[in-house]
Parts: sequence; C-alpha cells; structure tokens
Amino acid sequence: LSGGIDSAVVAILAKKALEKNFKAFLLPSQYSSKSSVEDAVKLCEKFDINYEIISIAPLLEAYKIDDKVRFGNFSARMRMAILYDKSAELGALVIGTSNKSELLLGYGTLFGDLASALNPIGDLYKSEVYELAEYLNVAPNIINKAPSADLWEGQSDEDDLGYTYAQLDEAMKLYVEDRLSVDEIVKKGVDSDMLDMIIERIFRNHFKRKMPVIAKLTS
Repeated sequence: LSGGIDSAVVAILAKKALEKNFKAFLLPSQYSSKSSVEDAVKLCEKFDINYEIISIAPLLEAYKIDDKVRFGNFSARMRMAILYDKSAELGALVIGTSNKSELLLGYGTLFGDLASALNPIGDLYKSEVYELAEYLNVAPNIINKAPSADLWEGQSDEDDLGYTYAQLDEAMKLYVEDRLSVDEIVKKGVDSDMLDMIIERIFRNHFKRKMPVIAKLTS
C-alpha cells in the first residue's frame, strides 16, 4: 500500500471482499515521500484495514546502484520479495495493483510490481481507476496527487512517460479497444508522436504480459 491511487483502490476492494482475511503492507524506502506513508496509514484507519510497515531502506543500502532505472527496478523487486515472503508466512495471496494503462505500456517491473497472484484492476485504464476511486470515497489528497511509483525523490509517472494518463488512455482505447487504424486515430486529433510511442511500447513490452517462454523438448 504505497499511498497512491492504484493500491488504495485495490486495498479498499480487498477489504470489502475479504474483510479480516486481508492485510496491507507499507514498504517505504529512505526515498519515499513522507506523504506516501501518511496517506496510506490514514486510508487503513479510515477503512479499518490491518496493516504493517516494513522499511526496505536496509535492503537498498546493502546493494548500491547508481543507475536510476536499475535502482527503481531493484526497489520494486525488493518490495515484492517481502510481499511473497509474507504470503508464505500468512498462507496468503499477493494482490496486484497494476492498471491496464501501465500493463499495456510496460510501465512496471518484471518480478516487481507486475508480480501477483490476482489483480482486480488490471483491465481498468488509469482514468477508470480514478473514477472507481471517487466511487469508493478515496481521500482527495490521494486522488489528486501526481501519479508516482515513489522509486526516487521527485519521480513522476507522467514525467517519465511524457504525457498525461488522460492523453494516453484516450489513444490506447481507440487503438486497443476500438481497433482503429493509426490514420483513423490521428484524424480524431490524437498526437501522432504519442501514438507511435504507445504502439511501440505495447509491442516492445508484450513479454511482460506473458509467462516466461519454455523451450519445448518433449512431446
């Protein structure tokens, strides 16, 4: 539970469905914003969610990485390593929090935040997650904050992607759901450079949406 909108929505849904058979873990690092933990704790208190805070700071200190992207991926994998260890301890399943926009664009870490046993929002675009958050009465400060994986100080999803989720979702729905051609989508006023980026990312990151390929050696 990161303090962001995706995990907030998933936590509320899980609490409603599973009641006491659900536990949230807050896994901040030394680079997480103060508001991330505060917002997550307030959400747990508001919806009576059992939670535990475990810092991943010692794990990050033990393995120094200078590259921002590699460091972000490592952070995500350390969080998931803890979640799967806790799932073994509790006899529980890990619930995913990646939305459809992120999954299509490959905006996630393989064996990190993309890992889960089930994912209730994986077929909802980010813009639809916002609508669901409003319906579920998620706090405005969570809904209104800039989307961020909180992997390093000042990190922003939309800065990384170069466009807002509203812009990306509009184009992806036309391409993925409506199956329109590139020319048809551009005629609707969608930026062609953004559309090229989206299509390139969808195909380049297809491997993240599949199980690992196994070389078939037997009949």
